[in-house]
Amino acid sequence: MDPSGWGQTAAQPDINGMSALLADRPATPATAAIPARRPRIVIIGGGFAGIAAARRLKHAHADITLVDRTNHHLFQPLLYQVALATLNPGDIAVPIRWLLRHHANTEVLMAAVSGIDVANRVVSLDGGESLPYDYLIVATGARHSYFGHPEWADAAPGLKSIEDAVDCRNRFLTAFEEAERDDDPEVRLAHQTFVIVGGGPTGVELAGFIPDIIRHALRPDFRRLSADRSRVILLEAGPKILPTFPDSLAATARRDLERLGVTVRTGAMVTRVEPDAVYVGDERIAARTIYWAAGNQASPLARDLAAPLDRAGRVLVEPDLSVPGYPEVFVTGDLAAIRDRKGQWVPGVAPAANQMGRSAGSNILASIAGRPRTPFRYLDKGNLATIGRHRAIAAVGPIKISGHLAWFMWLFIHILYLAGFRNRLTVLIQWAYAYFTWQRGVRLITNIVPGKTASRIISRRRAEAGLPIS
Repeated sequence: MDPSGWGQTAAQPDINGMSALLADRPATPATAAIPARRPRIVIIGGGFAGIAAARRLKHAHADITLVDRTNHHLFQPLLYQVALATLNPGDIAVPIRWLLRHHANTEVLMAAVSGIDVANRVVSLDGGESLPYDYLIVATGARHSYFGHPEWADAAPGLKSIEDAVDCRNRFLTAFEEAERDDDPEVRLAHQTFVIVGGGPTGVELAGFIPDIIRHALRPDFRRLSADRSRVILLEAGPKILPTFPDSLAATARRDLERLGVTVRTGAMVTRVEPDAVYVGDERIAARTIYWAAGNQASPLARDLAAPLDRAGRVLVEPDLSVPGYPEVFVTGDLAAIRDRKGQWVPGVAPAANQMGRSAGSNILASIAGRPRTPFRYLDKGNLATIGRHRAIAAVGPIKISGHLAWFMWLFIHILYLAGFRNRLTVLIQWAYAYFTWQRGVRLITNIVPGKTASRIISRRRAEAGLPIS
């Protein structure tokens, strides 16, 4: 998710069979029934949408429980900078309890949700506990989509969590350590080859940062490292990178990447991923470090909501963001599929998630007060993507900007969206340090017990994909 509209438009929903799904469902009122006691509101997910909803409900005469499987709110758009050893994990994450510390009506639980019973209005947790609710906001976001090949996750991690970013950072830094000690030129080349699958904002930003880090931050510290022997390859299956941007800006981004030394290949669909190689058709690209930035799939909790889903697994929500037939259940963020006023699907980006969270919270307040709900209206704040050092592109309505000005816009907006003054200050200092010294301050390989951290991450990814953990 990207904080200023800087993400790809989600897949178009498949509404075939939607009428049939709803035909036998009894008609429901525009607002859910108001309980006589103090309403119970459950929010699942502490991302942009969940936090925005909780903040909107801060003064509600209700008991609110926010559930997340981690204890922190994460600024996902900067995960790639953790993966490339520029920022610390703590620079882009803050405890959820700290964010909501002044919310007297809200409690926070660190737990995984194992299921939702919409008929009985109960959320089940992994420890066997149950949370009854009068209103429910589901903001569980999306996970990586490997297009029918979840086994590729072991070799090609994506960026959705702090654990993912640290894993990617370990792989990135270890690649140079292995290249330094190996005498075989082909093996060394494979260690110094970095393949990014997916030409959206995350893939472009990853590809754009790596060359400068290799040339200026790492090369002086390694005696046998040749920057000229390092390769960065960006693979995009579609006809152009950054498909949500105007063609002229996408072309500018490609030109900037190629000037940095990145090999950009469009129309290059990945057909196989192995621990030491990526295949495009029958072509084998030897690489020991592979990053996945090619697609998203909605959280599997969407299947518990007895609602029509699109091809990406997102819930086709009503105009007020509620689930068809269940007006007390709201779906927000990357999990929701809804059109804007122009008839376009609202993209899975941070501004949309923030706006959805606030809208869902406002509609719950309206229902509690017996007022009519308001349809969700998305305000498009534009698209931004950075391409390495002082290069970026921006599309804000009809305005197209590239170069230094767009880069400063990118810096300002990312700092603005970070939660907490401390994070804003530390990130600004880290960026200034990296800009003026060409150095990265977080070059630690933290997988002290070989395989233990990686195994835990792989087990989580396989469990999310429905694969055996062993």
